[in-house]
Amino acid sequence: MEYATDRPIWPQGLNAPDKVNKIPSTLNWDLFSGPAQVRPFNKIYHPWNWRGWWAYGTGALGDMACHILHQPFKALKLGYPTKVQGSSTLLLQDCAPTAQHVRLTFPARDNMPKVGMPEVEVHWYDGGMMPDRPKGFPEGKELMGPGGGLTIFHGTKDTLICGCYGQQPWLLSGRVPSAPKVCRRVPNAMGGGHEQDWIRACKENASSRVKTKSDFSEAGPFNEMVVMGVLAIRLQNLHKELLWDGPNMQFTNIKDNETLKILIKDDFKIVDGDPKFNKIWTEPALNAKQFAQELIKHNYRAGWKLPDMPR
Repeated sequence: MEYATDRPIWPQGLNAPDKVNKIPSTLNWDLFSGPAQVRPFNKIYHPWNWRGWWAYGTGALGDMACHILHQPFKALKLGYPTKVQGSSTLLLQDCAPTAQHVRLTFPARDNMPKVGMPEVEVHWYDGGMMPDRPKGFPEGKELMGPGGGLTIFHGTKDTLICGCYGQQPWLLSGRVPSAPKVCRRVPNAMGGGHEQDWIRACKENASSRVKTKSDFSEAGPFNEMVVMGVLAIRLQNLHKELLWDGPNMQFTNIKDNETLKILIKDDFKIVDGDPKFNKIWTEPALNAKQFAQELIKHNYRAGWKLPDMPR
């Protein structure tokens, strides 16, 4: 299975700014920072570009995979990946890369009626990176789907393709399947319907509540799948496929004594017409296992705490 987005459409791959800007009178910078370390304000962070900075967001992958990967997560009952690896353009300490590729491997699941559920790979692309055009894909047709997203399910009998949010699904063979609508539909879903559905569920009695289309019991594990791709990117300098134990929320093949260097700043100057490159790395190198654990469960600034994961 292959997935892509045309994002980021905001800046990524940047050094952290040195300049400090005046905080707008309409912004409570401390409140916006929330559990993150409060850093000097710069207009590159807010209001739109925050999603590209690790302190506040998760880059194009975290921003858009929640809209694009929900179809396979739900339809194929993916659960936790067991193996992950990622690669990207320049990886910096503070800002997400401009382009990324992630591979998540999911173990075999119980078969569904008429559908086998073997081990499956999920490939994610962003920042202009794209999967190869499937054999038989129409010449002259853009591969990126509607809404700036792409989904390709490679099956043994056909190939299913759709856009962002699962829009406009079609089969590469040209067949039009007779697929009964078995799921509850949210009216005007893309125009505020999902928000209204959430409000409706909040007001209903728990004993008779109709679940939202992606309540926390589904959205929580799904979010873990998405940000696992972010972990694969941020740990790529370990130069290996990472093995994940989902129930215990830990990598099983990062040794206690492994270290990791992270690029703090990619400095570049031209002196008398001569380019000078100066990459500034973390010194000393970080303990990789501790760094990974911090990404899995953050230690937030005073006054903020992440609740324990439910069992």
